[in-house]
Amino acid sequence: MTENTNQITEEMQAFFERADEFIKLANELRSGDAHAGKINASMLYAVARFSAWTAATGFVKGSDYAKEKQDILEHFTKNFERMLSDNIDDYAENFQKYMQIGKSDADELHSH
Repeated sequence: MTENTNQITEEMQAFFERADEFIKLANELRSGDAHAGKINASMLYAVARFSAWTAATGFVKGSDYAKEKQDILEHFTKNFERMLSDNIDDYAENFQKYMQIGKSDADELHSH
């Protein structure tokens, strides 16, 4: 019997739950003055800041850390590009559902 490779492990579930919490916070921060683009810019800065700190924790000297800058950039950029690409594909495949194109309030009431 083969194992189902699409099964979500506990670790993956925890990963997605953490991500959902960040998305929830981002949505809560949206207001008239702080539209999605501004929230996204703040999130990108926060991720960059946290990523720089995360990478720095593996070093004892700033000079050694600085020497690894290119490798660190490549690591985080590669992961972000892969995740963004996967999510663009997901949105493209589920565009009407995610963006609620063509849904009226009446449709929303009857769609559950």
